[in-house]
Amino acid sequence: MEQYLKDLHILCSINSYTKNKKGVDDVAKQMQQWLEPLGFKTKIFPREIVGDHYLFESKKRDGDRVLLLGHNDTVFPEGDFDTLSEDEEWVYGPGVCDMKGGNIVALEALKEVYKKSGEIANIDFFLVSDEESGSDDSKALTLELAKNYDYCFVFEAAGANLEVVTGRKGVGTYTITIIGKAAHAGVRYSEGINANLEASYKLQELTKLTNLEVGTTVNVGKISGGIGANTISPKCELLLEIRYTSEDERDRLLGELDRITERSFVEGTISTLSGLIQRDVMEPNSEQDRWIEKLEKISGYKLIGEQRGGVSDANHVASCGVVTLDGLGPYGDGDHTIKERALKSSFTKRIDMMSKVLIYHQQKRSFDE
Repeated sequence: MEQYLKDLHILCSINSYTKNKKGVDDVAKQMQQWLEPLGFKTKIFPREIVGDHYLFESKKRDGDRVLLLGHNDTVFPEGDFDTLSEDEEWVYGPGVCDMKGGNIVALEALKEVYKKSGEIANIDFFLVSDEESGSDDSKALTLELAKNYDYCFVFEAAGANLEVVTGRKGVGTYTITIIGKAAHAGVRYSEGINANLEASYKLQELTKLTNLEVGTTVNVGKISGGIGANTISPKCELLLEIRYTSEDERDRLLGELDRITERSFVEGTISTLSGLIQRDVMEPNSEQDRWIEKLEKISGYKLIGEQRGGVSDANHVASCGVVTLDGLGPYGDGDHTIKERALKSSFTKRIDMMSKVLIYHQQKRSFDE
């Protein structure tokens, strides 16, 4: 059995559902056992509820500083999807493509670098524990650490043709809370102020913000309000998500959310807005294009870029101005389902590509050489 498959089996045999702190920590400790013999020093960021976050640091010297980024958690609770299997082409199991498989690509490439160079410098590997639940705990840490690097490789799954991810939508989740006035619907109808009716107007205005031509969506996914059929609704909440492909669209949406919240379509209602941008947009850019051209020359692989509507921690690093590429893991599908699988041939190609890229970095110290 190929070494990457042996390592993958070890990782995927540990349940690391985001809420299973012990399991997530056990995955991190296993990575620690593999990385420290390569010269990495481990810095642990302890957490009480979610798993600990781990930064594996290499020696420092002059030259470009590179961050490898992954996550240890998966979406499967214990007993839900715990088995690993394989056939001639595919390996099946929890996290084989999202993203223990990606972590293995990074690990095996680092092993090759160490064999070739005898040491590793200016390449750090950061593994968070809560990406699948939105990175709420690790976000601030990722944003702070990102400032220390020039380039970042993120090992989420590749595209079907081994595309790399050059752009990801930004995403935010918000709640509009509407306060009206309760009244008996049969006896004192005119004395009531209907929060549900106000919500219906706001729903239509929010939906109008969607612009599919530029990739902007606004989805009111949940509405909850009222007491019963015989009572004018005194309160209603709209839970909504925004997704956008540019900073300009982000700013437009945020401005419109304020406007719609502040406007009272039903006289007497009062509305408030709460929420936040969870991951800001990762936009393709010319510096990224230049880097891709260089990586193609170094590795001999054609790197086709694609933009995705889904988000990852690449959004955080890119928002700090770090030149970032995502999708450096293997190709797989069925992620977040019990049919998750990854293509074996994509592992070997990705490991080979990343080995060549990182060995070049060790020899030249810069991607501009």
